[in-house]
Amino acid sequence: MSSAAPTAPDSAPEQALRLAGRVDRRLRIARLLAAVNRNRTDLLVALVYVVLAGWLTHGLWLDPAGRTLALNPEDQTLYEWFLAVDARALLGDFHLLTDRLNAPGGVNLMANTTVIALGVAVAPVTLLLGAPVSFALLAAANLAGTALAWYLLFRRTLRARRLAAALGGGLCGFGPGMVSQTNSHLHMTAQWLVPVIVWLVVRLLRAADPGPPAPDESGLARPVGPDRRRMFTSAVGLAAAVSAQVFIGEEVLFLTALTLLLMAIGYAVTDRELARRALPGFAGGLAIAAGLALLVLAYPLWFQFAGPRGVADGLFRPANFSADLSSWWAVSPLSVAGSVESARLTTGPAEYNTFLGWPLLLAAVACAVWVGRRRLVFACVVAGLVMGTLSLGPEVVLGGTRTALPGPYALIGGLPVVDGALPMRFALAVLPIVATLLVLAVDRALRGTGRARRLVPLAVGAALLPIFPTPLPTIGRPAVPEFVTGGHWRQCVRPGGVLVPVPLPTPREPGPMRWATAANAAFGLPEGFFIGPYGRGGTAAMGTFKQPTSALLAEVARRGDQPAIGDEQRRQAVRDADFWGASCVALADDAPHAESLRNTLEQLYGPATRVADVWIWRV
Repeated sequence: MSSAAPTAPDSAPEQALRLAGRVDRRLRIARLLAAVNRNRTDLLVALVYVVLAGWLTHGLWLDPAGRTLALNPEDQTLYEWFLAVDARALLGDFHLLTDRLNAPGGVNLMANTTVIALGVAVAPVTLLLGAPVSFALLAAANLAGTALAWYLLFRRTLRARRLAAALGGGLCGFGPGMVSQTNSHLHMTAQWLVPVIVWLVVRLLRAADPGPPAPDESGLARPVGPDRRRMFTSAVGLAAAVSAQVFIGEEVLFLTALTLLLMAIGYAVTDRELARRALPGFAGGLAIAAGLALLVLAYPLWFQFAGPRGVADGLFRPANFSADLSSWWAVSPLSVAGSVESARLTTGPAEYNTFLGWPLLLAAVACAVWVGRRRLVFACVVAGLVMGTLSLGPEVVLGGTRTALPGPYALIGGLPVVDGALPMRFALAVLPIVATLLVLAVDRALRGTGRARRLVPLAVGAALLPIFPTPLPTIGRPAVPEFVTGGHWRQCVRPGGVLVPVPLPTPREPGPMRWATAANAAFGLPEGFFIGPYGRGGTAAMGTFKQPTSALLAEVARRGDQPAIGDEQRRQAVRDADFWGASCVALADDAPHAESLRNTLEQLYGPATRVADVWIWRV
């Protein structure tokens, strides 16, 4: 062989690199397939959750822009507008005080349940496909994501068997309260960070526990120190999770924190030695987490309570949102065994928070007794009873009748932050507590060998069947005018300017806000549906004051009467348009009493111009 012949590496280096690349890809694929194979049951559980969430919300998927949740369409309109405004963060056009509603005063986004973190996360979907698609996506994802997060917590932290964890996760994600809140309350159903927060708190506690003294080489007992690295990483993770949850839903965070506090007290009572050992490190870790979170949240929280258009008080009277005691053993109308008659036991279809049904309540009690005197069981029972009784509000209601018996909530009512959470929503915290008791019982049964191995899972499954959810009802809604969807609005208002749809949006009739939503909040609107300091003495109120012209047009839309228009009304119309900073007034053909409104507007602002499918008046 000639010595001048090239060696293999020198003759084809590119071929060697390609072969190495193929081997590397094959290794990555093999690792991925191995991971899928190891976790195939977990993936199957996740798939079941996703399919169930999609089935429950499938009415929206048929036509997201043309369908709405029948039981709470007003709030869906509001949240779609929130998502449109949140998405503007990707365009560099986002402020905590937005001028895209309630022109010219604006709306404090922190004082409203604007789900900012969710809106930013799905912003690409909103900008490409529209806010209704993002809403439908989040409505389903919140249910499946919450169920999956609890399933993983039960599996990884409690080490529960998969069947037990799957049942518990399903109850947490698809229980009556969660399905009910899916009627447009995205801030209440986005609970997939709650198990993460719980896990981080447990991780911090375990890391802070130095353990019982261990003998050294000399035989003397010396304490084992806490794991400071895990303590610090747990504190940092907890700060991040809490900060994120503030921008998703503060009410859920408040309920989570209160429940964890109650469980910590219950656990400490049963294990005082653990409390003595771990308390210093645990408290220090919580202090670090609070300090780090405060660095992120100090300004947003100040802005919420003391910033422009901020509110420092609750919007609703607790007495009007107290859970009926008898609703606890009733079955939700949104469940397979529910009855429409039980709907009278709550304020509306978005608040079936307590409707667990007597079979599940009995099963939870039986599971707690059967599992035995475990510390976690005692902590769950304490927290569940306290949160359940707090849901009854300041005065106990039974069967729709006020009993004049004061409820435990009266002891904390009026405290800062507390009034921001509706009493009946305290019951939402009971759902994962009941699920934990069921998981502990089913897991114990599955680890045994007697009859309980079959009977306990069957009994728990039977107790869950009556509250199995049914699909959320949906209805059609009017199409947004082609004037907006086709971009014709730019002919009468610049981006960032103010368009006045007639009639103007209100909390009860927020439909015109869909115009701005369809344009990704590229223009502003006067008045609207939001929370602001427009109550007596600057207290929280829904919506704002109507200007005289707005009130006049609302009355025409309501009654269809033709009002007398004189010079004073015309001058007032000009003043109101100037106050709003409006460039254009628009009237769609499908507006209520559209002909009367058009005649009134022509008397106020002169002849109309037809643009696409609306009449406009440039002001």
